[in-house]
Amino acid sequence: MCCNEKLWKKLLITISTIALILILLCVCMGNSNGEIKSILSATAKEGDNTQIGETLIKFSTNEIIEGNAITHEEGSDSFIINESGIYQISYQLFGENQTLGTFNFNAVIIKNDGEIIETINESPILRDNVANRMTLTSTVVLRLQAGDVIKLAGLSIENIVYERARMDIVKLM
Repeated sequence: MCCNEKLWKKLLITISTIALILILLCVCMGNSNGEIKSILSATAKEGDNTQIGETLIKFSTNEIIEGNAITHEEGSDSFIINESGIYQISYQLFGENQTLGTFNFNAVIIKNDGEIIETINESPILRDNVANRMTLTSTVVLRLQAGDVIKLAGLSIENIVYERARMDIVKLM
């Protein structure tokens, strides 16, 4: 009986250890809190943004929508944050000057109608008499609260038209 007890104890310890390892593997390989990542990718196409100079960028098409942490109505300039957390925001903004001469434009992320100064992205100032065009890109990580509204703005005193844009927002945690 003594040997039988030792065998059962070893077997119980071995099974418990294997179960603990499996639980740890499941937690490490998946999202630790069981949430599915939320992702929203939207694009603007030619004709979506006809205002020149300074404007909020409208996005006509939602390309990818996963999860519920971020919402965007197609054709709108607003991305609504539904869950507090840390988010990665990436964008591409294509600007083209409609006249010959000085070319310069900037992009900035707007949160709740205020510019996030640290996200200003500036193009170089070009003064050649050629048709000028450029794409600005940026990626930032921000802590956002439920109810925050995120927008992308194109800023310029030149006759810049923003023909194409893309915004990708991912909830990291």
